[in-house]
Amino acid sequence: MAGLRLGRRRALAVSLATPLLASGIARASTDWPNKPVRYLNPFPAGGTTDVLSRICCQELSELTGQQFIVENKAGAGGNVGADQLAKSTPDGYTLGLLSIAPHAIAPTLYGKLSFNADKDFTPIAMFWAVPNILVVKNDLPARSVPELIALIKANPGKYFFGSGGSGTSPHICGEMFKLRAGLNMQHVPYRGGAPAMQDMLAGQLDMMFDNISTPLVQHKAGKVRGLAVTSPERYPGAPDLPTMAEFMPGFQMTSWGGLCGPAGLPPAMVEKASGLVKKALESEKIKRIFAEQAAVVFYRDAKGAADFRRAQEAELAPVIKASGAKVD
Repeated sequence: MAGLRLGRRRALAVSLATPLLASGIARASTDWPNKPVRYLNPFPAGGTTDVLSRICCQELSELTGQQFIVENKAGAGGNVGADQLAKSTPDGYTLGLLSIAPHAIAPTLYGKLSFNADKDFTPIAMFWAVPNILVVKNDLPARSVPELIALIKANPGKYFFGSGGSGTSPHICGEMFKLRAGLNMQHVPYRGGAPAMQDMLAGQLDMMFDNISTPLVQHKAGKVRGLAVTSPERYPGAPDLPTMAEFMPGFQMTSWGGLCGPAGLPPAMVEKASGLVKKALESEKIKRIFAEQAAVVFYRDAKGAADFRRAQEAELAPVIKASGAKVD
């Protein structure tokens, strides 16, 4: 009998504590942030997403007076960091990158995921969009996309393409290229675009798709040969490079990044954070660094970010399925 009364008191305590906890989170959201915020970047340090994430977090820190601390949680094409973010407390003090790889590609590419891209996150706002570029090593006897296609077709299984990891947009660009051109070549995943580029500069990798910023510098320095960009139109910083769509109509893919948190973030906090992102993206410093990284400002509010993510997943799913690319 005593045990039954104790159980009832515990149940009552929990029932009373639950609304108090909810009201506490709601109150906290109105003065968010009042302490440092962790920002999980699911990709390695030094890459385009890292540079862009850090300048955005720096600007948010200046606007709020609280530190936004970038932590790199790389692995499995962004899935390791995304999983950690999905499992974090929804109080607004652990946020992270909303990215095409874990949030729009992974749901189709991976046979099993430890998170649900649609249900386990709260999109807050979009930050940027970045085109990809196709580059080949200098001694590869192909100076255009048609020549590259002819070379690979004449030597099935001989050539390899790299990317910054399975499930990244450069990986899917390569799979789309294989599918559209009917090519027999193998994918070599790296832990980020930087080590893939190192192997290409050393002559150990034949070709790769990557976010445009770093490969474009190497192309202009004559260390690799750029063949095409994956944006709908030619990139203004390299107007000599054609688009993939000029050879394969409809071929386009853009990497993108935004801000998100775990599911269940307080709506008032999300609205405030989205407004801060919009203000941050108006900074001349951000515009300058975005331009240096070949990124464009791509602001969308919370609803727009959520709608865009869903649309990207739906658009990419048939391509991924048709390519046969799959990670168990």
